[in-house]
Amino acid sequence: MISLSDIPSRSPAQSYGAIVLMALTLAAAPWWLPMVGLYQYLGIEIAIWMIFALGFNLLFGYAGLHSFGHGAYLGIGAYAFGLFQQNVAVSLWGGLAAGILAAGLAGLVVGAFISHRRGIYYALLTIAFGQVFWFTSMKLYAITGGEDGLLGIPRPPLTLPGLEFDLRPNVALFYLVAVLLVASVLLLWRLANSPFGRVLQAIRQNETRARFAGYEVWRFKLAAFVISAMFAGLAGGLFSMAQQSAYPDVMSLHQSGLIVMMVLVGGGLVSFWGPVLGVILYFVARDVLGGYTETWLLWYGLMFMAMVMLRPEGLAGMVHLGWKRLRGTRGLASALAAEKA
Repeated sequence: MISLSDIPSRSPAQSYGAIVLMALTLAAAPWWLPMVGLYQYLGIEIAIWMIFALGFNLLFGYAGLHSFGHGAYLGIGAYAFGLFQQNVAVSLWGGLAAGILAAGLAGLVVGAFISHRRGIYYALLTIAFGQVFWFTSMKLYAITGGEDGLLGIPRPPLTLPGLEFDLRPNVALFYLVAVLLVASVLLLWRLANSPFGRVLQAIRQNETRARFAGYEVWRFKLAAFVISAMFAGLAGGLFSMAQQSAYPDVMSLHQSGLIVMMVLVGGGLVSFWGPVLGVILYFVARDVLGGYTETWLLWYGLMFMAMVMLRPEGLAGMVHLGWKRLRGTRGLASALAAEKA
């Protein structure tokens, strides 16, 4: 199986070109989504989960740290956004900041406990802490609303100096989420291709060797966990604004498993863009297959099993290998043509 280190880093021009292409695709989404038989709100869901998946992949794909309770930080961000709107002030930026900070603080506390652990012990502790947060959200009825969740969360307007935009229409909310997604991509791409990102990849390949090289491995693991949790908090805040509610299900083990499946199927272990492909595939499968059968998740699960067993590099890895073979075939054809000439 190929890994992140096996795929040559793209030049800044190539990477920014991909980001520009992504931004243009998002800008036109409200028009082309209905043309292919999908609905506009789906674009909001996909963009939010892309933020979640890309942040999660910094931990999972780059550092190789298996967090199976990451839905908790999505839920914490959602609850923090809703509680801020209902108890402090109706403010977009205040609510999003509350979601990011609350999830980051939770990630800091959990990361401090688990960053000295490795392998299966690390993974099991992430599940345990995730279940603690989920159970707490179920039982603190006076704060979280219990199983009913927080309902009636408003969509505050986007306020800029001298300007105010109503975000109650789905199209307006989509463009806000799209802008935040592009900003998240730029920030995470810089992190992944910085010395910090290289150290995370070294930890993934051989944690002991990275420690002997002089790096305080637990600090990098803690930093990656906190950053990933903060992006989950941002996605959670946007999700609660889109749904106008926050409920315990988003913190469940099921949601945590979904994000792992998306990243694996998309090829997050081999490419920065893998989570993007995985999220798109999941939501398209949900809506397209769901239109034909109620058991769509069974077929998605079977596809996931086949991908893990036959193509563990995921969609991004398959694209990379296909492009590599195509270039090799073209190179061979050019060489043969030159010999004949």
